[in-house]
Amino acid sequence: MKLLKSIPLLGWIILAIVLGILTGPVMPVWLGSVFMTYNSIFSGFLGFVVPLIILGLVMPAIAELGKGAGKWLGITALIAYGSTVLAGLLAYFVSRWLFTSTLSGGGLDAFGDESGSGFSPYLTVVASASDSATEIVLPPVIGVMSALVLAFILGIGLTAFHSKVLFRGAVEFRTVIESVIRRIIVPALPLFIFGIFMDLSASGSAVTVVTKFLLVAVVSFALTFVVLLAQYSVAGAMSGLNPFKALWNMRDAYFTALGTSSSAATIPVTLASTKKNGVSDSVSGFVVPLCATIHLSGSMVKITCFSIAVLLLTGGSVTLGSYLPFILMLGVMMIAAPGVPGGAIAAAAGLLSQMLGFGEAEVGLMFAAYIALDSFGTATNVTGDGAIALIMNKLTRGHLGSQAQDPADENVEAGEGGTATSHALA
Repeated sequence: MKLLKSIPLLGWIILAIVLGILTGPVMPVWLGSVFMTYNSIFSGFLGFVVPLIILGLVMPAIAELGKGAGKWLGITALIAYGSTVLAGLLAYFVSRWLFTSTLSGGGLDAFGDESGSGFSPYLTVVASASDSATEIVLPPVIGVMSALVLAFILGIGLTAFHSKVLFRGAVEFRTVIESVIRRIIVPALPLFIFGIFMDLSASGSAVTVVTKFLLVAVVSFALTFVVLLAQYSVAGAMSGLNPFKALWNMRDAYFTALGTSSSAATIPVTLASTKKNGVSDSVSGFVVPLCATIHLSGSMVKITCFSIAVLLLTGGSVTLGSYLPFILMLGVMMIAAPGVPGGAIAAAAGLLSQMLGFGEAEVGLMFAAYIALDSFGTATNVTGDGAIALIMNKLTRGHLGSQAQDPADENVEAGEGGTATSHALA
């Protein structure tokens, strides 16, 4: 039992993929249908929870960014958001350039259709009623976009009216949502992914998906380095430092994050590495804990690359007009990503379904691909924080002044773990 508990989530995901591919062709129809029933129930529950995840994470995140915020906090948040969105745009254009010819027409237009494998769920959970007698209707209490707009309204309202009671309630609601992700959704993922790859294997599509996704993994990994070079080129130009030397000084933070997959656990190392580049104690102590939550350029690259790949494989639209709104919204969701493995992709699941039209199988593939490269995304995130610290050090001349407040201090005043204590592991 202790051995099983010691296996990380990535290990379970890899095991689920391998077992799904191996057992799919020989799986009895009745047993395969049992796993499809599980997948339908999990997918229905996820569809119900996603709007609550958006509301529970975005609302307090906006309120925390606004509480007592001087202009430097706003500028830092704007730079972090801009860096994340630009990383997504870079990943979009590179993915379209490299993947269009290799992934288009991948023969997966009916992706996720159980008819190809012969498996069908005994019971399905759906958001709206139909004539089927084997369906359970579980509509979400609020739509995805409605939840996002409501989160903005309430978050800004909490900032404007300084209500300690409502703010505490928002933070406690976030705690509930993070517990649902940590204790229900994440532990249930491996079996869900097993069912997806079992179904793909039985229909003969598994090898195609895995082979093509290996190319996407290599490209997204290479893009994380391109993003870091771009970030440090800008930071180096502004601060007068050699960008390659500045990036090399952050190597300890990169490799620590690579091993821990945790932005929070890497903060002390990130702080020390940032100071090697001449960033003052006040600036690094303010920017690094804050950006550990709101600056997720590596996560953006991964989600963009793999979502473009899925769209090309399934015949979806990848035009800039249809995809740009997703990048802009995803940048907001990355700010509120919860501090659990796979938390960022869980927060993004609603946007994948609502804005890109992803179904159960597509979302499951996104979970699997994201978690497989989780540590590389985290390493990119925390290393990029050093570039923002350099930029802020130049803008503030090494002194933030009284307008900026350490995020950790703000959380102490709030009485609950806020921005600095809910760092994304993404």
